[in-house]
Amino acid sequence: MPPKSRNAVEMSDAELAEFLEANTKVQVATIGPEGEPHLTTLFYVLEDGKLGFWTYGRSQKILNLRRDPRITCLVEDGTDYFELRGATITGTARLVEDYDEILALGSKVAKVLAGGLDLGEFGDEIVKKQALKRVAVIVEPTKIATWDHRKMAAPPGAGS
Repeated sequence: MPPKSRNAVEMSDAELAEFLEANTKVQVATIGPEGEPHLTTLFYVLEDGKLGFWTYGRSQKILNLRRDPRITCLVEDGTDYFELRGATITGTARLVEDYDEILALGSKVAKVLAGGLDLGEFGDEIVKKQALKRVAVIVEPTKIATWDHRKMAAPPGAGS
């Protein structure tokens, strides 16, 4: 796309914040042990406007991030080309290993998984046990690229 077209589909800061708040899944890319991309999909929450997620401390992505904290995340939605929206967030992963902080973030993620419902005592106990095995990750962004194809002019012949 020529630069003008690219700028025309970028999200404003407010649009990006609304987009990230409305979505729940992120594709996470880390660098594998032999330099290959390692991709996975996780549920996330926003922590002070930054992507946050939790995962098992022994997972490949955490092993990768301990070796090299570079991370790229993709949040996207839409089915039709002229509905596609997304954000690619490149940055550094900050690993959080304090139990109370992991529990706080994990509780938010679990609530997302439960569709926003209260987890109840039983759910809270499960999250507390899971927090013992997990690491929280906060993505400290260095570069963000966004697109919202809904901003593009309708394709030729649309609406006829």
